[in-house]
Amino acid sequence: MPNPWKTLLKFKFKLKSKSKSKIRTPADMVRRVGELLILLHDDNVTVDHGTKWGEKMEELGKLIAEVKSILYGTSEAEPVPEACTQVTQEFFRENTLRLLIICLPKLDLEVRYEDHRLALHYGNMLRECIRHQSIAKYVLESHLHKFFDYIQLPDFDVSSDAAATFKELLTRHKSTVSEFLSRNYDWFFREFNTKLLQSPIYITKRQAAKLLGDILLDRSNSGIMVRYVSSKDNLMILMNLLREPSRPIQIEAFHVFKLFAANRNKPPEIATILIANRSKLLRFFSGFTLDKEDEQFEADKAQVVKEIAELY
Repeated sequence: MPNPWKTLLKFKFKLKSKSKSKIRTPADMVRRVGELLILLHDDNVTVDHGTKWGEKMEELGKLIAEVKSILYGTSEAEPVPEACTQVTQEFFRENTLRLLIICLPKLDLEVRYEDHRLALHYGNMLRECIRHQSIAKYVLESHLHKFFDYIQLPDFDVSSDAAATFKELLTRHKSTVSEFLSRNYDWFFREFNTKLLQSPIYITKRQAAKLLGDILLDRSNSGIMVRYVSSKDNLMILMNLLREPSRPIQIEAFHVFKLFAANRNKPPEIATILIANRSKLLRFFSGFTLDKEDEQFEADKAQVVKEIAELY
């Protein structure tokens, strides 16, 4: 059985000094990454950095690649838990992760999110990091708006990975998400409705409808849900989704539409729309079934039909 510490030595490298070479540990590597990121983040650094600056940025790129190898292993060796722990602890100790996120736009293209292969690695790293509530809150407040564009990238793997991170950010830490949505309701749902629910891309639309249901049906978001189902514009979007030719999208849309119908305090404009479309809705629900028998679905559908039929 291989000695894990022998494997760990593969991730150490020698740094030449005037007197002698010394071995750099994973923690040392992260500290050096932090030092170089501080230089990169310094707004006072001029554009014409010179040869030494180029060498420092080349060193930074190599270090980030080394850190990635520690966390994910290589074709020759699996990740070593002790080394991963060192890297993680050092990233959080000096707030280096936050600095890395801030500096991503300034990094060489090979280490930025837009690169297909590395984007997936960084996506995995980010999802691990946002398990910590403080980091998730920071990403929500500072970077969530970017994900509306990432999810629409033409590269399917990258867009799917971004969608997975987006969902994790909006469902893992209940109190943080509820607070964020309460303070950012207008712009968030404007972007969500136009860029995701009304996207021309099938998978984006389907995932968005499912995520919307997960958000609104969570008890911690009850205030958000009441606000969302009080909007006639939102109702019209969901009614259009019910008309989609895709049955999976119709089903996900139904789980949100039923909240409009079940709302005991419907605004007059919501009731007016439902009454105006009552015959069409009742006809639609009469033939709206699942492939497999589902008692909860049938009960929900019966309640929706009852609520619409009794409107006056």
